[in-house]
Amino acid sequence: MTKRFDFGKTAPEPFGLLRQMNDYCKATVDPTLLELVKVRSSVLNGCAYCVDMHGTEALRGGEHVQRLLAVSAWRESTFFTDSERVALDLTDTLTRLGEHGLPDELWQRARAIWTEKEIADLISAIIMINGFNRVAISTRMEARLRHDLQPPKSGS
Repeated sequence: MTKRFDFGKTAPEPFGLLRQMNDYCKATVDPTLLELVKVRSSVLNGCAYCVDMHGTEALRGGEHVQRLLAVSAWRESTFFTDSERVALDLTDTLTRLGEHGLPDELWQRARAIWTEKEIADLISAIIMINGFNRVAISTRMEARLRHDLQPPKSGS
């Protein structure tokens, strides 16, 4: 696949707005939760560039590799807290937004954990990463293998 064009250079205004939204989310959403949401949305959207970027950021931020790998099967995993599970469920629901929207049951689970403002910030994070996923996929941004993340070979 060949990269089509550099969206940020071609359309700096809307790309800058996405970056501002990212900065806002970094300031208002728990960093661990934010990276889980970014990785999960990117997995659902099939955005290899964003899976790589946010997976790498999560690892560098201290996230455990098993939890990061389990994001793709979070419903079957025991690695996530109740609040992380609700955030991942919100991410799934809002990323795959179907004709029924956000179910009341999920909304009530979220309200039992967070304030309306915290939910608004989390929804903003989901909107933001979905926007970045669409930019990366449509322009064919390419992930690069990072050799600095590989564990040392055994016996070396």
